[in-house]
Amino acid sequence: MKYVLFYEPGEDTGARTRRHFAEHSALWDSYSKAGTLLMIGPFTDGSGAMGVFTRRAAAEKFAAEDPFVAHGVVARWYVREWKEAITAKS
Repeated sequence: MKYVLFYEPGEDTGARTRRHFAEHSALWDSYSKAGTLLMIGPFTDGSGAMGVFTRRAAAEKFAAEDPFVAHGVVARWYVREWKEAITAKS
């Protein structure tokens, strides 16, 4: 089972995104190195972003610590459980 964290953007987030991006990327790097964050990124249409986590608690903790959430870059977030059907083979 995986857990997908969805972010919905706040209003007029351009300057706030730039201002807090270094902290945001440092946070995702720490979760990635810990093995709890598998992938993360924005939707190309600007409608938000998502991250795939190995544990629900990690996804929720990430959102609670994320400067994007604290500073209004993200207006709303939620986590959904995801059952992957196919895993890529190396």
